[in-house]
Amino acid sequence: MQRLSNRNRFCGGAGAAAALLLLSGCMTAKLEESRNVSTAIDADEAVVLLAKPHVEGVTTEDEFMDCVGHKMSAKTGIKVKPNDEFVDSMFPWLEPSTAPQRPEGMARLLARDVVAERVAQSGIRYIIWIDGTTRKTDSGGSMTCTIGPGIGGCIGFGWWEKESDYQAVVWDLTTAKTAGSVSTNVTGTSAMLGILLPLPFIARVQSAACDRLASELASFLHGEDLSATGKGG
Repeated sequence: MQRLSNRNRFCGGAGAAAALLLLSGCMTAKLEESRNVSTAIDADEAVVLLAKPHVEGVTTEDEFMDCVGHKMSAKTGIKVKPNDEFVDSMFPWLEPSTAPQRPEGMARLLARDVVAERVAQSGIRYIIWIDGTTRKTDSGGSMTCTIGPGIGGCIGFGWWEKESDYQAVVWDLTTAKTAGSVSTNVTGTSAMLGILLPLPFIARVQSAACDRLASELASFLHGEDLSATGKGG
């Protein structure tokens, strides 16, 4: 098994330019990869991104799933099939209450002729299960805004911290095995400064997590990490 990890800190232009708000608009990102086997994807093969099934609880946001799929397709050329279309074509086997939790369960599904036929027709080589959410972890400060005849404005200072934490597990349908996983964790502090007009300094943690996860998944599927390290899975 091969593991890769890196962490870095970066700031948006607005946050970096404001000396008073050095920590706002800035983010810390961590990427981790765990590879079990080598991977490769041909031009005629596709992937599908699915939210990890939860019978109860919060699942990964639809907008995040759409973002990762769009970035993978637009920037790397990997074919990403619509997840709703794939789940509907596989009904009822990928519903939250019946979806396999391990690739071995998918192997048993593929033993069914009707399932194998539908997967073959879809052209999908890899299923990528994504789990995680973006949430507010802390906040503070206060701001007051007033509106009156001929005068109005805001005064004060407020801040909040958000964390985007996502993991993508890659299943290879040709081998019915887990190829590996890629995870990203992005934290950032945003702020709102009130000096007559409210001045926002926003750390867009979910957007950053989407960019990084999409890029890392593309590298993983193409095996570019293996070329960089000179190691096989």
